[in-house]
Amino acid sequence: MTLDRRQLFTVSAASAAGVAATAAAAPGAWAAGASTPMPKRPVTPGADRAAADGWSVLAGRKVGVVTNPTGILQNLHSVVDEMVASGAVDVRGVFGPEHGFRGTAQAGDSEGTSTDERTGVTVYDAYGASVATFESMMRDAGVDTVVFDIQDVGARFYTYIWTMYTAMRAAVRAGAAFVVLDRPNPVGGTARGPMMTPEYTSGVGAKEIVQAHGMTVGELARFFDGEFLTADEGERLSSLEVVQVKGWRRDVTFEGTDLQWVMPSPNMPTPDTALVYPGTCLFEGTNLSEGRGTTRPFELVGAPWADFRWAERLAGRDVPGVAFREAYFTPTFSKHQGAVCSGVQVHIEDPQAVDGPRLGAEMLVAAKALYGSDFAWRKDSWDAARPYWVDKLTGSPRLRTMVDAGASADEVVGAWRAELADFVATREQYLLYGGPTR
Repeated sequence: MTLDRRQLFTVSAASAAGVAATAAAAPGAWAAGASTPMPKRPVTPGADRAAADGWSVLAGRKVGVVTNPTGILQNLHSVVDEMVASGAVDVRGVFGPEHGFRGTAQAGDSEGTSTDERTGVTVYDAYGASVATFESMMRDAGVDTVVFDIQDVGARFYTYIWTMYTAMRAAVRAGAAFVVLDRPNPVGGTARGPMMTPEYTSGVGAKEIVQAHGMTVGELARFFDGEFLTADEGERLSSLEVVQVKGWRRDVTFEGTDLQWVMPSPNMPTPDTALVYPGTCLFEGTNLSEGRGTTRPFELVGAPWADFRWAERLAGRDVPGVAFREAYFTPTFSKHQGAVCSGVQVHIEDPQAVDGPRLGAEMLVAAKALYGSDFAWRKDSWDAARPYWVDKLTGSPRLRTMVDAGASADEVVGAWRAELADFVATREQYLLYGGPTR
């Protein structure tokens, strides 16, 4: 059966509102406020909807695809492999982000430019590419349409959304259309945390959005197109289409869907990791291990000088959605490699209730209070003007200076409430999916 294009694509505010109303009326995968899961919600990603329609959205186009191992259909086959095998899509190139198209590279690395063995398509190394470089790759590949299909994890410092924005800017320069094959936000649709400030933008936060944006990549593309492209490129995209997810709503986390989890990166092994990541990633900006080099990165956090008191203090804080266990681990690489670390493991009790930025604030405040001079912020020698990595992650020096001054977690969280409310109001016009949020 051929789907009506109006069912597939978002082309106006009216169509977006209709989808939102439909989604809001559907039953949720989790009972509001409950920790007991209901049956998993059937969800169909944008890629599967496009494939079921014979890839008609890409018919007659010269296509470049920005994707990685998460760009799959529900049969677990790569969208690029399926596009090429179908004969219905003229794939001129693939643009690989951090970790690469096939996912062979570790954090902060990529696969390089090469010819893909399976499809014979040229794969361009797009990780860290400037807008000019991305435009050059598009022109070299001869594309007139750029497709984005990557599973995001909902945090501002996860680099795939900035690869998407760079590709969008390059598409404006190249006169190319942009198509997003949308996927759920695995941590749900609630925005949380502090706003990025212009002075602290970087590759882990290139524009002014909050720490946990609560949007799908399709919604983010609409937001970027409406809020940033004209200022940065002088105009918006000539064409932006979002092939929407069917069945997802804002109160559904990944565990509430019937989808298979594919690791978006080597240190994002489970949906639980994604839930805590918007908070525990802040430990990248400290001298504690954030669990890299273990089987539970970002869920295990600790240091050789930490002890049982940290878990005890956090357990008394009633942090929403999570529980803390005293834990010991030995990283096989990264910080404290080969050393026994004491600390905590964060366990998920209620996925809907988890507030990643608050979790990070609670853990940082407790660690600083307990360990004093042993606790330190990571400093980057390559950036003398902005030496603290945690400032780039949080968007400003505010969290770091408040923690150093002895502020409580409630005070840290309170400091970003007004800017968060402003962001929520601004993003409203770009949202595509309904359902309650907390």
